[in-house]
Amino acid sequence: MPAALFTAAIDALFADPHLALDAIYRAGGADPGAPVRAIVRQPDRIGEFGETRIVAETVMIDIRVSEVAAPAEGDTIEVNGTVYVIQGEPIRDTERLVWSIEARPA
Repeated sequence: MPAALFTAAIDALFADPHLALDAIYRAGGADPGAPVRAIVRQPDRIGEFGETRIVAETVMIDIRVSEVAAPAEGDTIEVNGTVYVIQGEPIRDTERLVWSIEARPA
């Protein structure tokens, strides 16, 4: 499938008001921020410690590479008045169109 089709599909997903939200991305957490569209997911992660299972809440935020070239740990994303701090190394999808970012509330 041509790259332009993937790009158009991703753009359509991020334009959908039921999936993506307006957000502000701040490099290093400092102003000025840049407006972006973000898809926020909050999946539970299951870890194990010995024979104990631990369920932990997480926040994953997807943003387009076309809007943020190089997100980094310590940058912030504000969504609906809540500021999230990027933790860990953001990763891109196979087509290099979307960053998946693990974050925590500031």
